[in-house]
Amino acid sequence: MTLDELEHLASQKPQALSDLSENQVFGEGNPNADLMLIGEGPGQEEDQSGRPFVGRAGQLLDKIISSVGITRDDIYITNIVKFRPPKNRNPKPAEIAASTPVLMEQINLIQPQVIATLGNVPTRYFLQTLDGITKTHGKWYSWNQIPIFPLFHPAYLLRNPRRDQGGPKWQMWEDMKALKKHLDTLGPKSLEDAL
Repeated sequence: MTLDELEHLASQKPQALSDLSENQVFGEGNPNADLMLIGEGPGQEEDQSGRPFVGRAGQLLDKIISSVGITRDDIYITNIVKFRPPKNRNPKPAEIAASTPVLMEQINLIQPQVIATLGNVPTRYFLQTLDGITKTHGKWYSWNQIPIFPLFHPAYLLRNPRRDQGGPKWQMWEDMKALKKHLDTLGPKSLEDAL
């Protein structure tokens, strides 16, 4: 299966997603990316454009990744849930469960060497924890032999813009430097991964 085929398949919403918007926001970026960013679900701008992370939070995310020399062309970015929840609420457990097969196949096709989770919802999903992002961010975890690196969601940084030492934006800068340092140590994906 290809990403295009998966996107077409994913557009056929299961009943569990009936409360969500009709517009799919599948994901975009480098299909051979070493780094995959995963958020919770699309917002209004994403719903309208069909692209992930294009609103204010997405524009901040672009600045954050570019600050350490990463561009959108280098990564693959998506959300757990591919359709916008009403009023941008968090996806419900049943909606996450119904969206999981598509996300797992995206991960299988892309074979990222690192997954960075953005915010509480994807972090709690992958780590199977109730701990919040303020406790888990900037630390390394493992999921199915893939390193997981939780990051603040850029929307959180818009609401909490403190830059002083110890503030959220300062912490994000430290986390991004640590993530980039790790990415710089990665070798090429094995031939087996590419098949």
